[in-house]
Amino acid sequence: MKLAHHSLTLAWRSLVHTRRTPEELIDVTLQPVLFLIIFTYIFGGAIAHGSQHDYLQFVLPGLLGQSIALGSIAIGVNLSRDLEKGVFDRFRSLPIARSAPLVGAVTADIVRYAILTAIMLGFGYVLGFRVQTGVLETVAALLLAVGFALSFCWISVWVGMKARSSGAVQGIVMLLVFPLTFGSSTFVDPDTMPNWLQKFAEYNPITQLVDAVRALLLGGPATEHVLYTFAAMAGLLVVFVPLALRAYARRV
Repeated sequence: MKLAHHSLTLAWRSLVHTRRTPEELIDVTLQPVLFLIIFTYIFGGAIAHGSQHDYLQFVLPGLLGQSIALGSIAIGVNLSRDLEKGVFDRFRSLPIARSAPLVGAVTADIVRYAILTAIMLGFGYVLGFRVQTGVLETVAALLLAVGFALSFCWISVWVGMKARSSGAVQGIVMLLVFPLTFGSSTFVDPDTMPNWLQKFAEYNPITQLVDAVRALLLGGPATEHVLYTFAAMAGLLVVFVPLALRAYARRV
């Protein structure tokens, strides 16, 4: 109970800070909008043989997955910046659970990812995207995306605890995110890729998330992709939460 209370208190601190510096939300507000416009109207005609609307239907779930991965960079950068400023030294002097600062930071990111999914789907509707299933499937797709985001961001938390500067965190996580998002079903069908890259895309957790969201929003078999996504979420938590907490304990 103490961990939950302390984590929620620190999550509220993060949200207050974000409210005072709303420009920190650019990566989950303006960036998804720009990606939708760029990929739909610049690349969509070429990839989908002239049908930008068809490509929008295909690419929006993919861009949601990419935006989630890119959005995870912020938490690692912010945590690293707090370390540089000595914020965690003050946390260490308080009678709070040792892991509360990290858990609180991740909890606060629920709001960021909720904003991201709402803007992605809402602006997609403005451009012409249409959900082909029902309300329950749509809610399930958005909840799955947010849940995956909260699991994936622990990679960035771990890097934030290990890297020596906030700039290094951004570079390292970006280097990881780009192969995962482009070597997946985000922008094109993996069947068009070379055989070796198809194998990478098949086992890529971003592919499973994107295919699950795509099936839930547009129709088609979703169960297998959803189960693989839950397995990927569990794997991310099992591996990177202990690594992040251990790195945090050594750092502070």
